[in-house]
Amino acid sequence: MKIYTGTGDKGITSLFSGERVPKDNTRVDAYGDIDELNSVLGALAANLSDEEALIEELQQIQSTLLQLSAWLATRPDSALLESLEEIADEQITLLEDAIDRLQKGLPALKGFILPTGHITASWAHVARTVCRRSERKVVPLLNNVPEGKAVAQYRKSLVYLNRLSDYLFVLARHCNHINGFSDKLWKK
Repeated sequence: MKIYTGTGDKGITSLFSGERVPKDNTRVDAYGDIDELNSVLGALAANLSDEEALIEELQQIQSTLLQLSAWLATRPDSALLESLEEIADEQITLLEDAIDRLQKGLPALKGFILPTGHITASWAHVARTVCRRSERKVVPLLNNVPEGKAVAQYRKSLVYLNRLSDYLFVLARHCNHINGFSDKLWKK
């Protein structure tokens, strides 16, 4: 199979559900940001050389992000919705449990912190900001979809992304902590 097809050379692409849309379509923009987030998580994982449990956790998150992207790349009136795996409450709970686990070993926050420190913390902060942007891109899709299976998954996707950004913030602090870096407090 060829990687290049030329079908997108004029600024048009296909959704998972088959429709051809402009590459600046709101739906394409949203799942494009999720793809960027997934890539940043891959860079973060690549820098966590001695942290197998965290790498596995990040790979599970990457898998969920691909699942979420499939929902975003499928029109809400498509019959293909039935073939998509739903985002489960347990996937959100896993993030919450991970936040609690990582936060246990961290000093209490005493103010705003700068997104800096160890390279892994820096990648986690970049991922957090891309995650927040991704979350903002899902909102218009949610606001323009009639009630049904798709809107329920978009809502769950928003919760997942919101929790993921919290996880990435705590992960950045954890990465700094395990590598001997202190939080760098913002000073006015």
